[in-house]
Amino acid sequence: MPMTTTVSPVPASFVPPVDPAAEYARVHARFAPIFARIAEGARRRDQERTLPHEPVRWLDEAGFGALRVPAAHGGAGVSVETVIRVLVDLAAADSNVAHLYRSHLGFTESLRWQPEAVRERWYGRIAAGQTVGNASTERGGNALGTVNTTLGRDEAGVWRLNGTKYYTTGTIFSDHTRVSAALDDAPGRRFAVVPVTAVGVTVEDDWDGFGQRLTGTGTATFTDVLVDDVDVLDRVVGSAEAVHEAAFFQLVLLAVLAGIARSARDDAATLVAGRARTFNTGSGLPFREDPLIQQVVGRIAANAFAAEATVLAAARSLDRALVGAPAATGAGEEPAPATQAQLRAEVDVEQAQVTVPELALAAAQQLFEAAGASATSTAKGLDRHWRNARTVATHNPAVFRARAIGDWYVNGTPPEGLNAIGDARPSPGSRP
Repeated sequence: MPMTTTVSPVPASFVPPVDPAAEYARVHARFAPIFARIAEGARRRDQERTLPHEPVRWLDEAGFGALRVPAAHGGAGVSVETVIRVLVDLAAADSNVAHLYRSHLGFTESLRWQPEAVRERWYGRIAAGQTVGNASTERGGNALGTVNTTLGRDEAGVWRLNGTKYYTTGTIFSDHTRVSAALDDAPGRRFAVVPVTAVGVTVEDDWDGFGQRLTGTGTATFTDVLVDDVDVLDRVVGSAEAVHEAAFFQLVLLAVLAGIARSARDDAATLVAGRARTFNTGSGLPFREDPLIQQVVGRIAANAFAAEATVLAAARSLDRALVGAPAATGAGEEPAPATQAQLRAEVDVEQAQVTVPELALAAAQQLFEAAGASATSTAKGLDRHWRNARTVATHNPAVFRARAIGDWYVNGTPPEGLNAIGDARPSPGSRP
């Protein structure tokens, strides 16, 4: 007989607040002083390539990682909209720090659909300040939809994890990391959550990208790492959990881009306000009074505004989709499929994925139109906005998202969130 799905009531802590503005104001007031401290050292850290261990500690101690943990489990229980707004604020202070929390916040989102024992275990840890990084992507050699990292039981029946991951963003700052792995004796993929300090775990900061250089992205190696039974988690593509988490993961990156655009706006305004030099080919007025330069700053501000407004609209769509969405299932039960509202929210995030990167990149580029060659001084560090925005924008190619959106509107085809990266299969008739 086919297994039936038991849908639990939606916890009250996941229902969007009656007054989201008031909720955000409370959370913003709590973290704004920390964000200001983080912003003070952002340029120096980028120039010296200093990993932000201290800013991460400040945030962890203040409960940043528990914003989406339900209040009943010791967290703040805030809405998706509020956590995304706060992420934009953090990204404006330092886009690297906001980005490195992506995996942890995504893991926290996924707990909503996990069995009670898993929720109890991890909500408590996260509320106590522990964090979870990411170890999903492999550098090559794995076919699309598969991974070379394996999870199997040894002769004593204990789970053992083996493999190498790249792009392990946030793991070097975290207490645990969530690893995607193939089971030795079963199809599909699972997640194994292991302590970063466990025997057999090695984490390297060898990311060599020109942007987002301080996210702790790099290589993680797992050699016969022991995994508790309760920390082996199912992963089902197309389920309510998978669709929501894929959309949330992308939304975090878009929040980072919106924060970068805001920071470019603020730097442009500060640069122009304090500039005395001008060009004979211009109006002869100080830059702060020149209408053409004011227009440039105005366009940067408009791009930043549009980026943030788009991101928050997508966040509200995810909040709406969670109301009435299937929650956790019991042991042995099939995961509930995504609802129509969740698919609609995924489309909204994908539409933002097409537009927000362009807005952020334009803001970062136009920053240099508001000043002369002196703005390119490495001491000013203004290039980091474009480098960081360009790097974040590469994570989920917009051309694929645009095609999926068109297929949704034309043919009603449900979108597929990004859930796998690997070697492409040869097309029929292709040459060897």
